[in-house]
Amino acid sequence: MRSRKQAEPQETPRAQRLAPTLVEAPPSKCSVLIIGGGPCGLMLANELGRRGVSAVLVDQKPSTAFNPQANATQARTMEHFRRLGFAKEIRSLGLPLDFPTDIAYFTRYARHELARFALPSAGQAIERVKHLSGSWNAAELPHRVSQKFVEQVLRRRAELLPGISINYGWRLVDFADDAQGIHATIERVTDGRTHSVEASYLVGADGPRSAVRQALGIGYLGDQQTVRDFLGGRMHAIYLRAPDFYRAVPHPPAWMNVTFNRERRAFMAAVDGKGEFAFHTQLRPHENEDEITHERAVDMFRAAVGAPIELEILSRGTWTAGFALYAERFQRGRVFIAGDAAHLFTPTGGLGYNTAVEDAVNLGWKLASVMRGQAGAGLLATYEAERQPIAIRNTGYAKKFADSIGRFMPVPEIEDDGIAGEQARRAAGDYLALHGKSEFNIPGITFGGRYDGSPIIVDDGTAPPPDEANVYVPSAKPGGRAPHVWLDDGQSLYDHFGFEWTLLRLTPDSKADGLIAAAAEASITLKVLDIATDGIRDLYGADLVLVRPDQIVAWRANSAAAPETILSRVLGLANGSASKYATG
Repeated sequence: MRSRKQAEPQETPRAQRLAPTLVEAPPSKCSVLIIGGGPCGLMLANELGRRGVSAVLVDQKPSTAFNPQANATQARTMEHFRRLGFAKEIRSLGLPLDFPTDIAYFTRYARHELARFALPSAGQAIERVKHLSGSWNAAELPHRVSQKFVEQVLRRRAELLPGISINYGWRLVDFADDAQGIHATIERVTDGRTHSVEASYLVGADGPRSAVRQALGIGYLGDQQTVRDFLGGRMHAIYLRAPDFYRAVPHPPAWMNVTFNRERRAFMAAVDGKGEFAFHTQLRPHENEDEITHERAVDMFRAAVGAPIELEILSRGTWTAGFALYAERFQRGRVFIAGDAAHLFTPTGGLGYNTAVEDAVNLGWKLASVMRGQAGAGLLATYEAERQPIAIRNTGYAKKFADSIGRFMPVPEIEDDGIAGEQARRAAGDYLALHGKSEFNIPGITFGGRYDGSPIIVDDGTAPPPDEANVYVPSAKPGGRAPHVWLDDGQSLYDHFGFEWTLLRLTPDSKADGLIAAAAEASITLKVLDIATDGIRDLYGADLVLVRPDQIVAWRANSAAAPETILSRVLGLANGSASKYATG
């Protein structure tokens, strides 16, 4: 679960009470102007910078997030962090290595535990990942770390890259898109100083109230707001410090803590494993968010705990749960939207932040390919063609999880002593145990997103694997994530992939000289990888497999006939050999 704020906080974080450092204006020219410095915008800056494409990022906040925000980094996102070289750094942050990442359900935190879905600690995940198979054969396992920590790494890494300029304390005023490019005006928050930026492209990764999306006149489609007993309505978020929590609670620690009672339903993620928490409670019909004082917020938390525990509120605010939205368009001309600007989730399954990261991954390599003149304008059009269906899919899964937990109502006797209460708690525990496994064991969602039907995927006519939340069937059918394999030397197959394109040759007599020559002629960086690990040819289903920079299979066959046609298709050049938007 993650929080998504829809209103200004009632108590401003201490870190945001300080004015941002007055810095010189960003560069006046760049290839890509990124609006928004959350995970999506920062990830895009990293993807572009690693490929030598200049970018200016602006965000009106004084710095990266103070509040915890999202709390679940899925395995696929960790694989992308591994590809960029900082998965280990991310995994070292947040909870201690030995802290349980369980999901636990209680009547109240200090009273009855109802159910628990046990998951490995960060340290255990490091040890176990090489021994898993089937749905969880992956280079990385999920990691429970608050978004605030992830953003710090993404920012630090982006700022090390040549051509990348990260600028907090600046906001977008307006922009124009013409045949020559993007002309934008930005403003420094502290003093109103304006500055002009010219770019080839603009990406709005500026959240659910995206100024970029609104300027384009693009609306949201989908479920505008579902009302539920839980995770469907106004929520109050409290970022707090309660050092005595683990002494007051007679249950083993858990990463995600969910209450189930008729008075105060809530979920709470452990932030540091020591006493900091991100607490979110659904407001009851009689509760007016404008009347929630500091003292009332303290009482809300204590009601969920079921004990008079001391706490310090670091920040708090209200937001709305119940959305399952996606933008009707992801691109207009030279302007793109991504992340929360393009889709808005109910925070179940932890899908919003992770979907946003994959938006950046998908768009990053495509923008770079066009800026280098390697690909056509048709490649950029596939961003919407590929990512919008994923947004529809993932918001749908999140809605299903929210319905499962939010429409399950506690009976009146859930907290009673005696047989009736015990029976009620046992029944609730049985249901919640199944729900926990359904929501938090999701390799099918994590790894199974596919780009079937994309114009830059060369379909081979085979059937796609089933799309199921809790089961992932590895498949090298073009359009999906390349199946992961641990090689004979103990290394991940992904660690041998090229940063750009990879051609797998999986039999000794595989011939692809024409395709290799065509890639060189087109100035495409192609790593040729000969792999003889037992079983990999059967897993991939072909002698030759072409893998995109985002580790998606673009094409497979036993021979590479018509290599120029293959490259033309996967680079969006099928309808033209040059991009009208390429600027070198």
